Amino acid sequence: MNKNSQMAPRDHRQRLGRWGENLAADYLEAKGYQILARNWRSRSGEIDLITQTGETLAFVEVKTRKGRDFGLPEEGLTASKADRLRNLAKQYLAQNDLHEIDWRIDLVAVELDHNGRLLRCEHIPNAVLGW
Repeated sequence: MNKNSQMAPRDHRQRLGRWGENLAADYLEAKGYQILARNWRSRSGEIDLITQTGETLAFVEVKTRKGRDFGLPEEGLTASKADRLRNLAKQYLAQNDLHEIDWRIDLVAVELDHNGRLLRCEHIPNAVLGW
């Protein structure tokens, strides 16, 4: 197996993930959310979207799945991923001196069939609780 064929699945997942993030951003903007940042990174990881609705910041994890071979998109938001998102959100708030602002962590689940047709794009506010 050559090097290019080994990287193809990863490249495909990355393209699918970026496509899902773009769809999620468009969907949230249509709902009145302002996109403040995309793919915000720190040493600890990445937040897909940082949005604002009214006076509330929403840190958004986007999970995109093609088919159900790996489960539903929302099943990809594991307890360890939720902990990492909480810590990343706190880092962002501290870095931007936003100590008194309301915030939450949301999920956008994007599901495609095996042929790549969109089945659903669902916004789940407060998907991660207990911060």
